[in-house]
Amino acid sequence: MEFISNSVEKTFALGIQIGNHVNSGDIICITGDLGTGKTHLTKGIAKGMEINDYITSPTFTIVNEYEGRLKLYHFDVYRVNDPDEIAAIGFDEYIFSDGVSVIEWSNYIKELIPEEHMDINISKVIQMGTNFRKIEIASNNKRYDYIKEFKL
Repeated sequence: MEFISNSVEKTFALGIQIGNHVNSGDIICITGDLGTGKTHLTKGIAKGMEINDYITSPTFTIVNEYEGRLKLYHFDVYRVNDPDEIAAIGFDEYIFSDGVSVIEWSNYIKELIPEEHMDINISKVIQMGTNFRKIEIASNNKRYDYIKEFKL
């Protein structure tokens, strides 16, 4: 699935749709350059999961936990230099739990990501001086078929 967003609000709204549909044990891997909207999408996912906390990027702590309809584990592995570093914080216990894991910069630890996951790539598109975001969502697992219901 591919979506074009021309605002933070639309990116957030797509996140809400994802959050409304996530299930226990879902793993959402988000990639994209700095400033493309990974954390804004995650904020929407949290809202859709009925989490009212202020969501921040866990750049210096690696993972933040939030309580809602399901538990959300929000990872930011941008500063991880070695996959063993994230394994040391109990990464497997998080992603194989009943919570939902959202992993920003997942491409940095792709060897640790289970085969069953959803991939989201956000890229900047500039046309005629206007910034857009192309948001591509994919999965090879039926558990994530709910992505076919999304509209932007």
